[in-house]
Amino acid sequence: MKAHVRYRFGRALILALAALLAPVPAWAQEQAPGDIPETGQDPLEGFNRAMFAVHEGIDLALLKPAAQGYEAVVPLPARVGISNFYDNLWEISRSGNAFLQGKGQKGLTSLGRLLVNSTVGIFGLFDVAGKMGLEEGDEDFDQTLAVWGVPGGPYIFLPLIGPSTMRGLAGWSLDQAAYPLWAQVNDHPALRNGLVVLNVVKMRAALLPADQVIEDAAFDKYTYIRSAYLQRRAAQIRD
Repeated sequence: MKAHVRYRFGRALILALAALLAPVPAWAQEQAPGDIPETGQDPLEGFNRAMFAVHEGIDLALLKPAAQGYEAVVPLPARVGISNFYDNLWEISRSGNAFLQGKGQKGLTSLGRLLVNSTVGIFGLFDVAGKMGLEEGDEDFDQTLAVWGVPGGPYIFLPLIGPSTMRGLAGWSLDQAAYPLWAQVNDHPALRNGLVVLNVVKMRAALLPADQVIEDAAFDKYTYIRSAYLQRRAAQIRD
């Protein structure tokens, strides 16, 4: 394993362990292993709201305008191809996590998608596997940790990363370290930074349709996003 890959994985592992070993409040200890905290249980709410405000400022000034410009300039077929390319490489992590969770069929499906889309789909630009009935999964290391009995811990919101839990933050760090694209371009800073920025912008563009829905539905945007995130995570873990 290359030195920079070992460094990236080691750094992610340290972040993951730090998140998992952080003091867990009493309410979290009373939950069944792997449970997601209820939406009302947010002991870090003061910190989270401050970070949410920072994130909103960054989004208003940079992320949302960049996403809107991306949608205006890049044709839809190209945007779909870009998203497919990034998503295809996630099939490696999805497959591994599915097997670790005992979901053999989902693991094999992810491997099949990776094989088909990386070849017939031209490096993942086209989702040929989806047209063949191989549906995209959503398994990640947060879900794996939950299946293994690791408690969710407190809800946390960080700028640019968004909503998560302490366990989710640990899982996210490991998933990012295992993502093959970052390791391949790590020796090329300009290319790496460009790909990271493109990934962030295309992810923000995917959320543009939800902006008005949230604004219309939410009396308190922070609470709305927290509730939606925790409910979705719970459903994914228990599928």
